[in-house]
Parts: sequence; C-alpha cells; structure tokens
Amino acid sequence: MVACGALAGHVRDIAHRRGWAVEVYPLPPLLHNRPAAIAAEVEAVVGEVKGRHRRLAVAYADCGTYGALDEVCRRHGLARLRGEHCYDVFAGRRAREMTEEEPGTYFLTDYLVRTFHRSVVVELGLDRFPELRDAYFAHYRRVVWLAQRPGPALRAQAVRAAGILRLPLVVRKVGDAALEHGLEELLSPGR
Repeated sequence: MVACGALAGHVRDIAHRRGWAVEVYPLPPLLHNRPAAIAAEVEAVVGEVKGRHRRLAVAYADCGTYGALDEVCRRHGLARLRGEHCYDVFAGRRAREMTEEEPGTYFLTDYLVRTFHRSVVVELGLDRFPELRDAYFAHYRRVVWLAQRPGPALRAQAVRAAGILRLPLVVRKVGDAALEHGLEELLSPGR
C-alpha cells in the first residue's frame, strides 16, 4: 500500500487490527502542500516495489492532483481510496455536507492537529509573517476537526490551532470506520 504519510499510521493500525498482511510505503505528508508532486512520488514508489508484491494499492484520495494520481493508477492498474481529499476518506459525504453548509470551512484531521505548527504555520510562513494569516484565511468562517481518536490533549491542540487561525472550532467525531471501509474495498479480491 503506497500511502499518504498522514494516513499511513491509520492504515497500519487498521491492517493490524484486521489481520491484513499489508506493507505500507508512506510518502511524506508535506506533499499535500505541493500536490503537483504527489502523482510522480507515488509512481516512483510503485516502480520500486511493484515486483515485490502480488498486488499494490494507493491510500490517497485525489488530494489536489486534479486527476494526475488517477492517471498513474490507471497506467499501473492500481486502485486508490475514493474521494477528493483525506477529509472525504475520514468523513465521507459528511465532509461535503459540512462544506455545503459552510463553504468557509477549514478541516483538520488528527494528523493535522498534531502537526499544525509544522504543517501549516511553518509551511505557510505564519511563524515569520503572521500578517499572512489574514491573506490565507480571510474567507474561512470555522475550523472543523474531523476527530478520529479524540482525547483531551488532542482537543487542546485543536483549540490552539483554531485560535491561531482566529476561527471557532467545531468537533465532529468521525473515527476511522470510513477509512477502514475504503481500505477493505482496495484489498477485496475482486479489485
């Protein structure tokens, strides 16, 4: 399984719990900040490991590749997780419904909550140029944390992240059942 680094831990946990013999090849999660590179990175790993396994799959949604990842999957006969981004992977249709309810929704997953400083603040330069916050987030109205494994420490980090963005926090407990279902589809013998 070639996996987004932000999903790789969840993929391993689910595979272990389900007794699936899955080897996970994680890619750097910060590729999400440069989605044009995702398809090439996935293809490079597929080229390296394809001969080692009976079957490969891709634990990524489209993630801003605008179909480039689907083209790589098509060329190599691979299936990938459904959805436009990892928010769909965790929340399914509910992510789309939340966006329709409030188009100015900024989503967080547990991974993004834990790595918010590095993944968002540093990557966007907000640590050096805090005034950019208004340019980047002026049209957002709320932060929705799609909580897979909520707990007090992670909640405190989510509150802190929303505070940095100066947006109200909404918590939606989604777990990882939708991801598990998506992985099950990828690994089913008929695929």
